[in-house]
Amino acid sequence: MTAMISQSVMVPVDGEALAGDVVLPTSARAVVLFAHGSGSSRHSPRNRMVAEQLRTAGLGTVLMDLLTEGEEREDEWTAEYRFDIPLLGSRLAAVIDWLEEQPGTKGLPVALFGASTGAAAALVAAAERPERVLTVVSRGGRPDLAGDALHRVRAPVLLIVGGQDPEVMRLNREAAQLLPVPHSLRVVPGATHLFEEPGALEQVADTAREWCEERLASLTATDG
Repeated sequence: MTAMISQSVMVPVDGEALAGDVVLPTSARAVVLFAHGSGSSRHSPRNRMVAEQLRTAGLGTVLMDLLTEGEEREDEWTAEYRFDIPLLGSRLAAVIDWLEEQPGTKGLPVALFGASTGAAAALVAAAERPERVLTVVSRGGRPDLAGDALHRVRAPVLLIVGGQDPEVMRLNREAAQLLPVPHSLRVVPGATHLFEEPGALEQVADTAREWCEERLASLTATDG
C-alpha cells in the first residue's frame, strides 16, 4: 500500500483564504486539482471517490473550495458566485501557482478535474496557465460556460458525460468543436447527470485515471 501524506490547507488568494484538502503519495507523479460544481464543496463524496481512485495511480489530489465560507453562505441565498466562471477560474489558477511554491508539489504536472460548472473554471485556469496544466478532465461538466477560453486551452481535454444526460451531452459536443487541442468525449452508458447509477462513478474514475496515465506517458516520451 502506497504511503500517503494528507493535510488540510488554507490557500491565500486575493486577500482571502480558501480551504483545501491535499493528499500526496510519497512519490507522486502528478497532482490532480479538483474544481467542484455549483452547490457542492470539497467534501463532495463523488469527487472524493474519484480522487481515491486516482491516488492508486500515484497521483496526488487537491480538493479545494473556490469560495470562502462567507461567499458560500451568500451564494446559498443569491447564487451570485456559482456561475462567476472568471472568478472561479482565476482562483483555480492562483491555487496552481500556490502548488508550484509547495515542496511536495513543486514541479509536478497539474491535471484539472472539473465537475458541472467547475469544468468551465478548470478550462479557464488551463487557458491562463498553459505551461503548468497537463490536462483537463470534465465530469458532467459545462465546458460551454468557459466562453472564449475554450479557444485558448493548450492542454488535452477529456469530457465525460452520462448517456442519459442529453442536454449536457449536446453542450459538450458543441464545446468540443471549439477546442484547438486533442480531446475526447466519453459517454457512460445509462448514467444521468450525477452518475448515481451503480458502477457509473467507478467508470468515470477508471476513465479519468487511464486518461491521466496516458498523458503522463506522453509527457515522459516527449521529455525523453
